[in-house]
Amino acid sequence: MREILADIERWRREGAVIATATVVQTWGSSPRGVGAKMAVTSGGRMVGSVSGGCVENAVVELGIESLKSERPQLLHFGVADETAWEVGLACGGSIDVFVKPLDPELFEKMYALLMSEDSGVLLTVIRGHEELLGREMLVVDGGIIHGPLGNEWDSIVLNLAHDVLSQGVSRRVSLSEDVEVFAEAILPPPTLIVVGGVHIAIALVFMAKTLGYRTVLIDPRRAWGSEERFPHADNLIQSWIDEAFGQIQIHRSTAIAMLTHDPKIDDPALKIALNSSAFYVGALGSKTTNAKRRERLLSEGMTEEQISRLRAPIGLDIGAQTPEEIALAVMSEVVAAHRKQNQVEVKNEAEAVSH
Repeated sequence: MREILADIERWRREGAVIATATVVQTWGSSPRGVGAKMAVTSGGRMVGSVSGGCVENAVVELGIESLKSERPQLLHFGVADETAWEVGLACGGSIDVFVKPLDPELFEKMYALLMSEDSGVLLTVIRGHEELLGREMLVVDGGIIHGPLGNEWDSIVLNLAHDVLSQGVSRRVSLSEDVEVFAEAILPPPTLIVVGGVHIAIALVFMAKTLGYRTVLIDPRRAWGSEERFPHADNLIQSWIDEAFGQIQIHRSTAIAMLTHDPKIDDPALKIALNSSAFYVGALGSKTTNAKRRERLLSEGMTEEQISRLRAPIGLDIGAQTPEEIALAVMSEVVAAHRKQNQVEVKNEAEAVSH
């Protein structure tokens, strides 16, 4: 939803009637994953993608149809190998897409949740009798903020929401033989925390911002961490490490890059980062520099297991030489780590459901 949020909000201000389409399940190879979204207006304007190919054309038509009938629809697109690329579903993949008219009241609450960068779960009935189909419930840590679904499902679905919220993985769940829900995890955007306002950091913050990451730059040296050097940073913190990290949250969508080469700054930050839930922690420096860093951290009480999480020398080995190339190498490694984390979580969730 986050990537199409601005367009939906603009269309609503213009008075447009809108339908949303959400990928609720995939099989085989699919260019877009579960949770991918698009929106369409009654006039045929569209934003987002559910497949990357001409499945979008069918979804637009069915979205407009859903707006006219005011009824949600669960769609299935299955594609043979020989025609897969023509419709954007590689290698014979298939997808289920749920299309429904946008609920303005729910959208306002979703918008507030996404803007606050909090977590939640949106539960949608994607299969069921006519009165139940399309009902939605929005749940956050504090409980239900939109809904409920009604009938006997609320307590069951609320427990499901809490599981999805803790695991951060969206899933499709059967509640009975004829009722299914899609539980969509709404998570904060990935965040990159950069420690050290060096020249590499300028390019790194810019690249991260372009890729949709929320960016935080920490450097107690005001000349290094200035707004003039980092106009693209969402948050500039000119404080020493303990105070700086006390101002921010680290979660499983957080990556942290140490770039100062100064043990007085990098080492305290590493103690916090390596003991956190951050999916990526990297530090600039040669193999020799990292060996000395490792010995310092061990002598200060960190364990081998904690230190093993550190990516150092930082970045993929692409032969980078310039600050911009080094930033590319670092950001590539961050993106790879984030995608791998998501794949592992989805695999674990699938295995848990199968058992």
